[in-house]
Amino acid sequence: METKAAVLWERNAAWQIETIELDAPKEQEVLVELHASGMCHSDEHIVTGDMPFRLPCIGGHEGAGVVKQVGSHVSWLQPGDHVVFGFIPSCGRCPSCSNGHQSLCDLGAKIYSGNQIQDDTARHHIAGEDLALACGVGSFAHHTVVNEASCIKIEPHHPLDRACLLGCGFITGWGSSVYTADVQPGENVVVAGVGGIGAAAVQGAKLSGARTITVIDPSEHKQEIALSMGATHVAKSWDEAPAVVAEATWHRGADKFICAMGVGEGRLIAKALAMTAKRGRLVVTNIHPMLEREVSVNLMDLTLQEKQIVGSLYGSANPRADIPKILELWSGGFVDLDAMVTRSYPLEGVNDGYDDMRAGKNVRGILRYPAADADGAAALESATAGV
Repeated sequence: METKAAVLWERNAAWQIETIELDAPKEQEVLVELHASGMCHSDEHIVTGDMPFRLPCIGGHEGAGVVKQVGSHVSWLQPGDHVVFGFIPSCGRCPSCSNGHQSLCDLGAKIYSGNQIQDDTARHHIAGEDLALACGVGSFAHHTVVNEASCIKIEPHHPLDRACLLGCGFITGWGSSVYTADVQPGENVVVAGVGGIGAAAVQGAKLSGARTITVIDPSEHKQEIALSMGATHVAKSWDEAPAVVAEATWHRGADKFICAMGVGEGRLIAKALAMTAKRGRLVVTNIHPMLEREVSVNLMDLTLQEKQIVGSLYGSANPRADIPKILELWSGGFVDLDAMVTRSYPLEGVNDGYDDMRAGKNVRGILRYPAADADGAAALESATAGV
C-alpha cells in the first residue's frame, strides 16, 4: 500500500513529506493506522546526529492508532484494536522483562538498526530504497508496520491523541520521579527542564507526595505550566537555582534531582550534584550527545555524602502495565495529559512543530492525522443523531 510519512534524508535538514510504499506485515508484525504522534525531542536528536539512526529515516516513536492487519503469528491483537507504541519493545521473556524491567528489554538493542526486529529487513520503501524507522516505530506517518513487541493494547474509549504521549515522553518523565528517583512523601525534588519529560516528572513527583518541587527553566510560560501541575518553586537559570533550592529545602538540598533538559551537558552534572542532599539521588533522564565523554564532578562530595547518580531509560517503567495504569489515573483526575499538549499539527506541519519546540513554545506538540479527524466526526455524528 501507499501512505504518507515524514522522512529525514540528511543530518541537520528538514523533514520531507513523502509518499512511501508499505509492505504487508510479516508473521510477528502489525499494520497500524496512526491517529496521532507526539513530537519528542529524541527525534530532534536524530536530526542533529546525537542519536545516529541510519538515514533515510521515518521519524516518530511516540504514536497511537488502530490495528488494521496482523501477521500470522500474532494471536493477541486483531483488527480494530487500539494500541500505543512503546519506543522500547518488550518481549516478556528476556531476563530484564522477566525481572520487571521492560524498559531494558533485550530487543531494545535492535532498534538502532532502523530495520524490523523480526528479520532485520525493511517494510517501508521509497522508489525502491529501504527506509529506516525511528525506534522501530516510525510514527511520523499515516500508517506503519511494527513488531508486536512494540504494541501495547489499550481500551478504545481513551483518546488516541492523548494516549500517544505514553509511548515515550510522559512515562519517561513520570517514571523518572515515581520509579527511578523513588520520590517519597515529604521529599524535596528538583526538575531541570520543563518539556514533555520534565512536566511529566513534576506530575509524578506531586503524585508521590513531594513536599517541594523546584523547576529550572528559562521560559516563563513553562514555569507557569509547571506551577499549575504542582511545582512549588521556579528558577530561571542554573545560576539562580542554588539559592532557590536552598530556600525551598531549608538548605538541605534536593532529595531527588531529575535532569530532563532537551540536551544534557556534562558540565551541568556537577552543578546538579552540588544541589543534591546527603544520600540524595541525581537522575539523568535526558539524552546526552553520544560522543560526549567527559563529566566533572566532586567525587569527595559523592563519597562523603553518599550521593547517587543514576540513569533512567523510559522512566524505569514497565509500559505494558504502566500505560494502561496512567490512562486510568488520567480518567480519575490524578494526572493531566491535556495540559501536556500545547499545540497540534498535521503531518505536513512537522517542521513547524519542531521550530516551536526549539523556540521554547511547546511543552509537547503532537501530530494529528486524518484518521483521528474522521473518527471525531463520526463520534460527533453518532452523539447528535436524532437530536
